[in-house]
Amino acid sequence: MDKHIEMSYCDFESFRVLARNYLSIESHELYGTMKRLLEEVKITPADVAESLMCVGFSKADAGVYLERLIKTLERRKEAAEAQGKDEIVDEVYENDQSNGVKNVDSCIVNGVVVNGNNAF
Repeated sequence: MDKHIEMSYCDFESFRVLARNYLSIESHELYGTMKRLLEEVKITPADVAESLMCVGFSKADAGVYLERLIKTLERRKEAAEAQGKDEIVDEVYENDQSNGVKNVDSCIVNGVVVNGNNAF
């Protein structure tokens, strides 16, 4: 028997739970921008979590991870506008992946920029 579970896109309250879990923060100066973008762009909680998690995280780096997520949301919004769509669909993310663009651009571990398994 197949069971289908409808999962919603990430809203601001869901984002706050993810930010608290991954970044150990309750609020940040970028939350206003994040709230606005999450109202305009459809993104799954898994994609949000992917942008927020990184090995070697320190609380001082929270802004770096939030800015990375903001860039991801802005890219999706621009792509949807270019396609003439009112909302972002998963095809945009799939196109990013097939073109080698990862949602997680890089993270900083002990002062070294890490992207996937590569250190630069």
